[in-house]
Amino acid sequence: MHKRYTAGIDSGSTYTKALILDSEFRIRGQALACTGFRLAETAGRLYEQALEQAGLRAEEVDYVVATGFGRHIVAFSDAHVTDLTASARGAIYLFPQTRTILDVGGQTMKASRLDEIGRVKSFRLNDKCAAGTGAFLEKTARYMGFSTEEIGPLVATSKEAVPISGVCAVFAESEVINHLSLGAAPADIMHGALCSLVGRSVQLMKRVHMEPEFTLIGGLLRFETMARVVRDSLKAEVNVPEGDMVQFTAALGAAILGHHRLRKLEAAERAAGRKESLYEPGHHRQNAGWKGA
Repeated sequence: MHKRYTAGIDSGSTYTKALILDSEFRIRGQALACTGFRLAETAGRLYEQALEQAGLRAEEVDYVVATGFGRHIVAFSDAHVTDLTASARGAIYLFPQTRTILDVGGQTMKASRLDEIGRVKSFRLNDKCAAGTGAFLEKTARYMGFSTEEIGPLVATSKEAVPISGVCAVFAESEVINHLSLGAAPADIMHGALCSLVGRSVQLMKRVHMEPEFTLIGGLLRFETMARVVRDSLKAEVNVPEGDMVQFTAALGAAILGHHRLRKLEAAERAAGRKESLYEPGHHRQNAGWKGA
């Protein structure tokens, strides 16, 4: 049987991800980079990188599904779906009993509740304020002289979280400045900022009437402390995809949807072929004879 390949392109507001999936749902190639300002160019470049890793040419990929913030400008895609739909499909594939998803990215935070077959029943997005997104953590880290990559190791050394109660990024930043001036350790301030973000995320999950199992995805979940604080807040176990798959869940879901779409198209083609066969020479007479005419 001819092996089919699909691609999922997740054009996010902060990062873009490309993933190639074969017909046995094995990942053959993947690539990730900052989205930047040239969304279409970034998506194309990462797709080429994923193809190269998979050892494939573009014409060997049967279907491409785009998702995420910039999904409409991925010109080489065959279809596009919302990131909620793609994330749900990816999460259900990784953790079949998932009922609630928390997705924390650089610019957005989303909570969604699924039914038993992975359809989104309800969802909520964070307020526009940056205090409800990963951008707040990154800005806090930069203010204290740390890079985004250092957030995880920094928080891991924290002894006690410093409370950050501001509901607005501007006010929260003022709190950070005040804590620094009082001699608080940067690790404890960073921990407090993360706990503040988790508090907002749990409120978002409550608004969708969350149900277990809980699956956490998105770039901020690559920090182990984030998952731990969410787990402690919910007083329940949570699923977190291993390694960088936490950032590729939507791209994986998009590629899986590509395979489902291919199957539907092939089924429709077979059905169309059967209809055409009704008009083959002699077919009508054979059928009439079978009826005893």
